[in-house]
Amino acid sequence: MKNNTNIQYRQVGGYNIPNLILPPEEANIILGKWGVMHKDYLMKNKKVLFTTLLTQGKLYQHCAEVEKQAQQVFDTLIEQMKAAEGVTEELKEHDQWEWVQRMSNIEQRAREIVCKELIFN
Repeated sequence: MKNNTNIQYRQVGGYNIPNLILPPEEANIILGKWGVMHKDYLMKNKKVLFTTLLTQGKLYQHCAEVEKQAQQVFDTLIEQMKAAEGVTEELKEHDQWEWVQRMSNIEQRAREIVCKELIFN
């Protein structure tokens, strides 16, 4: 079955189901942690945007762009916080446990910022 929007449908029971196929460029995109988190957020909280991006064949491209930006912001925040708080390689050599604790704290704060500003937005 076909309608005026050039979307093809198949009939299953009494329902018309659209035949949605990812464009080739979308099918080759592999999402990492940030991209998957953003896709899940869109699916659960921004259903109209999720469906629009999905039907236009742009969902994975969008999530990949968000992932790239999120990783860049995360890496930048880590470096800025390390510099501001004096977390150096020298500290790592002299007190590994302190370095691990401080780095874990920095990474957690950076993760929270990235999630709030990019992933869940």
